Amino acid sequence: LSSIVELNVGGEMYTTMLSTLKKHPGSKLAEMFTGQPKLRTDSEGRFFIDRPGTYFKYILEYLRSNQVPTQCVQDVYKEALFYDIEPLIKQLEDSPQIFGELVARKQFLAHVPNYSENIELMIRIARAEAVASRQSSVIVCVVRTEEDAARCQDALNSLDMDKKSVVKFGPWKAVPSISDLLDCIQMDIEAKGYKISCQPHTAEKGFRFKSHDFFYRFLFTWW
Repeated sequence: LSSIVELNVGGEMYTTMLSTLKKHPGSKLAEMFTGQPKLRTDSEGRFFIDRPGTYFKYILEYLRSNQVPTQCVQDVYKEALFYDIEPLIKQLEDSPQIFGELVARKQFLAHVPNYSENIELMIRIARAEAVASRQSSVIVCVVRTEEDAARCQDALNSLDMDKKSVVKFGPWKAVPSISDLLDCIQMDIEAKGYKISCQPHTAEKGFRFKSHDFFYRFLFTWW
């Protein structure tokens, strides 16, 4: 291999030193250029990597100068994981963006039973009710404690609706509040490309409990 390497990363062109790419010998990126190159070339003879080229410049900048990126941190982190550049991964995990996501938010959500499955269930219900409609809604029951779960079940039995369409979250043993969980639900559904809003769900008169203590309506807007 020449000491100067030309790359085509997802359509973005880069020129760098071979030593730069091999700076961290244990990384996947270094292995791509160790011994016989393990990459295909494009029509111009440049080594082709089928990854987002936009963020590769931040990877190169780190390899060249040890500068940890402060822009597009989430996306650069994904690329650092792909290229298996361990020092960059660790430094990015100390950044506020990644630390907050991995250590704070995801650790909290790990304490909420069936969180990911319930997110997918909400989306399926909303899509099923979206036929010939601009909006569809999903009722969510959120309980933080076992005591609230029992009270919620009594309240659920009083609801005048198909109970199978109510998605239940909780209880959980962690500091974050119900409003924190509602924010997480909205954040993760919006991350999938959906436009949603959330508001307390008010039941009919004569309801045994304050319905807004447990029930919330997530409104999906389709157009």
